[in-house]
Amino acid sequence: MGVVSTAGPSAAAPKQDRSRATRQRLLQAAVACLAEHGWAGSTVSVVAERAGVSRGAAQHHFRTREDLFTAAVEYVAEERSTALRALFPDGATDRRAVVAALVDLYTGPLFRAALHLWVAASNEDQLRPRVTELEAHVGRETHRIAVDLLGADESRPGVRETVQGMLDMARGLGLANLLTDDSGRRDKVVAQWAALLDDALA
Repeated sequence: MGVVSTAGPSAAAPKQDRSRATRQRLLQAAVACLAEHGWAGSTVSVVAERAGVSRGAAQHHFRTREDLFTAAVEYVAEERSTALRALFPDGATDRRAVVAALVDLYTGPLFRAALHLWVAASNEDQLRPRVTELEAHVGRETHRIAVDLLGADESRPGVRETVQGMLDMARGLGLANLLTDDSGRRDKVVAQWAALLDDALA
């Protein structure tokens, strides 16, 4: 009489949970490494060590270095987008708070990591199309969130360009913040842009 296996869906679930947790640790570690060490200093081995997994486990989830880092930036960008929407669950009434929250997207480790990825992509043909596609996707999502939170009616002439200009301004503030603490000037610029948006979107 054959032995009946007791391994079923319930046994597979913990394994899938562990696999998802490992993948998540790798993605978060990849962004942190990229932000701290740049592209040249961020290898799969460095990320695996930071995540507390073997290099083999990392390569099981991500076949190439490019797979790992583009997936990492996209994952964290999506996490930040979800967190941004959660700040205003019932809709935003204070445009200054919305502008400040959007600017914050460009002043943290995610922006620093993305910047290193953009610079690497400008010099590596294999990476460039993937990063270009990723940036377009993240940019569209950020613009959509900004439109929703600002209550902007893009059917009106000039409104789309006004929202995009605000996001371009936020990116510029993020660049200025890379070398020095630019928070004082940034607060004044945020206040001015919020006032401009009140006029433009009213």
